[in-house]
Amino acid sequence: MLGLGAGAAAAVGLAGCGTLTSSPDGRRPARAGGARDGRDGSAHPARPLGDGSTSFTGRQPRQPERPRPLEPGETPPQFVVFSWDGAGEVGNGLFPRFLDLAKEHDAHMTFFLSGLYLLPESKKRLYDPPNNPRGASAIGYLSDEHIKATLANVRRAWLEGHEIGTHFNGHFCGEGPGSVKHWTPQQWRSEIEQAKSFVKRWKTNTGWHHLPALPFDYDKELVGGRTPCLLGQDNLLPTARALGWRYDASSPGGRQVWPVKKQGLWDLPLQQIPFPGHSFEVLSMDYNMLANQSLNTTKAPAYNYPGWRRQAAQAYIQGFKRAYETNRAPLFIGNHFEEWNGGIYMDAVEEALKHIAREKEKGADVRLVSFRQFVDWLDVQKPEILGKLRTLDVGQRPAGGWKEFLENGTAATGGKGAANAA
Repeated sequence: MLGLGAGAAAAVGLAGCGTLTSSPDGRRPARAGGARDGRDGSAHPARPLGDGSTSFTGRQPRQPERPRPLEPGETPPQFVVFSWDGAGEVGNGLFPRFLDLAKEHDAHMTFFLSGLYLLPESKKRLYDPPNNPRGASAIGYLSDEHIKATLANVRRAWLEGHEIGTHFNGHFCGEGPGSVKHWTPQQWRSEIEQAKSFVKRWKTNTGWHHLPALPFDYDKELVGGRTPCLLGQDNLLPTARALGWRYDASSPGGRQVWPVKKQGLWDLPLQQIPFPGHSFEVLSMDYNMLANQSLNTTKAPAYNYPGWRRQAAQAYIQGFKRAYETNRAPLFIGNHFEEWNGGIYMDAVEEALKHIAREKEKGADVRLVSFRQFVDWLDVQKPEILGKLRTLDVGQRPAGGWKEFLENGTAATGGKGAANAA
């Protein structure tokens, strides 16, 4: 937690993830169901893959319309991506809570699944983490009950149009030799292959052959991830590119500007957003809100909670508003299924999503999408248009308005004469 309270350093220097803890109540059953092909709504026959843990069921259902290039002078949409690190359901009902919320508001999200959350602790020696003892994990292992709940919710998430990415496995952070910060490209490949194998072979590893398969081919589904604590990206990227990934969300802190590619992949970082009541900005993740509010505790005195909840929600909302009213840069928000400080960060992200969804429902061109859906859109845009969008700084409006700014692609200049947001 270096850099707390030191202006922007607080945003950049803090990027963490938490462990999952169980809750005795609040569980809600997740729905399963047959996959649809996305065209006529008819069920697509499943083709089992491998040991039957996964299956090919056709095109993913509930996807947006095929993306198209911006027309000359057209205002770009406002993209917002809500993402979740770990994506395990441990009986606190948070995974289905946000699936329900997304369904209510026609939103799509990205779930970065930790592979170990599908591996029973009794089989932990199947995991051979780089530079760590066999079976080691900084986040532990889930109970059988919680593995089954995670499977049910991952299945439901994909069928409802969400993306299943990866948060890798053992979540080794810090500065020690076992940290992902020091892994080589070859070690990242081992970690990725193991994460995929735990998803593709969960029936063999658990013995639960009676449970339904996950309805996707993970070799094709997996096109991006986020590293533990946002460490190790430089050595991850060569491996990710060789594996055909399309993006990475592991940069250690970005700004609200239009993204670029890094080593051939779209670089989609968590972003510095306004932090109400402070002169510095905070990184757009629940952990970073907590780190700047209650320092090293997840159970601060409860009298702080109402104010902190409002502050966290307003940080997300002000980040959205700043982008929507100015450069239309995408907003990326990261979370964990956690109950830190009485669950205020879950309430804050729900409030923010509802606020953003209301703007969409009032007619604004706001798109609540997954990272994969966002890069689908990026990949069909004209390079000169994306180049123009990148000339707009944080909170910078296009000179002369969007019609003039993008009418001729490269005719206007973004930096000269453009107004800045207050």
